[in-house]
Amino acid sequence: MENTGFETINLGHGSGGELTRNLLDKLIFNTFSNPFLDQKHDGAIVEMNSRIAISTDSFVITPIFFKGGNIGELAVNGTVNDVAMCGAIPKYLSLAFIIEEGLKMEELTRIVASVKKKRPMKVAY
Repeated sequence: MENTGFETINLGHGSGGELTRNLLDKLIFNTFSNPFLDQKHDGAIVEMNSRIAISTDSFVITPIFFKGGNIGELAVNGTVNDVAMCGAIPKYLSLAFIIEEGLKMEELTRIVASVKKKRPMKVAY
């Protein structure tokens, strides 16, 4: 993953300005690049011809790294489980991040990488 140019998350990363764009471009968009995400919209237009199940979870836990995984893997598993409990087959994931000020970029990068690695087979971002 590309170097973001900063070592820790600060409040400016949540401002919606230049630091937000830098974080999104260098970490999130590079990691999960696809034709939909590459449009860099704040929302999405989705055309469906059938019923769908949707879930987005966000987690706040301590510690964020634990025996057997981390918060990123927990988020993927939780979201996939929610969709499966609706009787659906997970095909896509949406992501929501609650990032604490002072989080080390190295840790955020590890979490984002684990989300990409953990995705179920045939899941497209």
